[in-house]
Amino acid sequence: MREMRVLSPTAILGYGFPLASFEAGMARNPHVLAVDAGSTDPGPYYLGAGVSFTDRFAVKRDLELMLRAGRERKIPVIIGTAGGSGAKPHLEWNLEIIREIAREQGLKFRLAVIGSDLDKDFLLKELENGKLKVLPPGKPLERQDIEASTYIVGQMGVEPIIKALDSGAEVILAGRAYDPTVFAALAIKAGYDRGLALHMGKILECASIAALPGSGSDCMLGTLREDHFLLEPLNPERKCTTTSVAAHTLYEKTNPYSLPGPGGVIDLHQARFEQVSERVVKVSGSRFIPGDMYTVKIEGAKPIGFRTVSIAGARDPIFISNIDSILQGVRARVTDNFSHIPPESYYLQFHIYGRNGVMGDLEPDPVVKGHEVGIVIEAVAPAQDQANTICSFARSTLLHYGYPGRLSTAGNLAFLYSPSDFKAGAVFRFSIHHLVEVDDPCAPFPMELLEIQGGEL
Repeated sequence: MREMRVLSPTAILGYGFPLASFEAGMARNPHVLAVDAGSTDPGPYYLGAGVSFTDRFAVKRDLELMLRAGRERKIPVIIGTAGGSGAKPHLEWNLEIIREIAREQGLKFRLAVIGSDLDKDFLLKELENGKLKVLPPGKPLERQDIEASTYIVGQMGVEPIIKALDSGAEVILAGRAYDPTVFAALAIKAGYDRGLALHMGKILECASIAALPGSGSDCMLGTLREDHFLLEPLNPERKCTTTSVAAHTLYEKTNPYSLPGPGGVIDLHQARFEQVSERVVKVSGSRFIPGDMYTVKIEGAKPIGFRTVSIAGARDPIFISNIDSILQGVRARVTDNFSHIPPESYYLQFHIYGRNGVMGDLEPDPVVKGHEVGIVIEAVAPAQDQANTICSFARSTLLHYGYPGRLSTAGNLAFLYSPSDFKAGAVFRFSIHHLVEVDDPCAPFPMELLEIQGGEL
C-alpha cells in the first residue's frame, strides 16, 4: 500500500523531545522530518522586536539531532516559521544555528532559505487596490498600521516549500508558514490528497499534544495513505484516541467543520475518526476546497511604548474586601500627581490574581474567595523613564494607602523581589492581522539556495 510517513519530533523547535521517541520514529523510516518552529501565541513582542521566544541552546539541540538523522537517511528536513516568528532576523538567527551545526558535524547539504517578509510599499499599494481583507473580529487596515510595523510577514502555503523541494533542497528553512504546510508539502508534491495531507499536518504541528497524556515535547508519526491517514505517538506511554485527535482538530479554530488556510479551506463535514488499535487513530473524509482567490494571512507588530512592572501580594482580609475602592483611589492619586502628563499617553493596570487576573473583565466570578491575592502593577508609557515613574508611584501609593478598618500602617503589600520594579523594555502590539490576495502563491516568498559544505558556502 502506497504511503508517506511524516515524523514530527516536537510541537515547536526548541521544546525538546525524548531521544528514545525520536529513535523509535526514525526506525519507522519516515520520508520527511518536519517541525514548526514558531507561533503567535507568545504575543506580539517577538515579531515586533525581531527576537526568538525559544532558547538558542534548546533549538540547536533539537536541530542537531534532526539534521544528522536527515542527512544519514537522505530525507528532507523542513522547518517552518523559523526563529519563532519567521521575519528576517528570526530567519538569520536560525540560519546561523544551522551553519554552526553543519560546521561542527561536517554536514553537507543543499539548503533552501525562504523569506516571508512583505514589503511595506507593496502592502500600501494593495491596500489602495482593495486587496487587503479584514479577518474577523479585526478592523480594516490603515496606512499607519503598515507604516508603524517593525516587521510584517505572510503565512506561506505549501507552494513555496514544494518549489524548494523541486529545486533539490535537502533542508528547508522557511519564514512564517501556515503551520500544516511543512508536514503536508512533500505529500502534496507526491500527489497525495491535499485535504488529508493538510489535516494530518494540522495535527502533527503540535506533535504529541494530540495524544493522551498530551505533550508538546514528544514525537508523533503521521502515515498518509490514499484515502486516510494514521496518527501514532512514538512514546509507548502515550496513545491517540478518537477524542484526543478530534479535539485537537478543533484546536485554535472557531468553526469545527471549516479550517481556512492559504488558498482554500479544509472541509471536515465528512471527516471520520476511528480507533484502529489501542494507540493509533485513523482519519478519513477530509477534503480541501480551493478558494475563489488565493489569500495569504499577514501579521505585523508595532511598538507602542515601554513597560515597567511590580509584583506584590496582599493577605489582609480588610484590604482585599476594599480592593476596588483602594485601586480607584490609587488611580486618582496617580492622575492628580502627574496631571501634566496626558492620561491617554500612558497605561496603568492592576492585575489581581485570585480574583480575575487570568480573564480580566471576562471573569464570570470575580469575587475573591481565597485568603490572599497577587497584584501585578503594570505601567506602559512612551518612554521607559515615564513608565518607571508611573509604576513606582502607583506601587508606593498602593503600599501605604489608607482605607477604612486598616489596622497596620507598616504597609499593605508584600513584595516578592527587591528591587520591586522591573523594567521590561519595549512593548509591541499586533498591528496587522489581515488577508492579502495574491496571484502567485510563491511570489511573496523569495527563495535562496545555499550549498552548505561543512558550514561554509
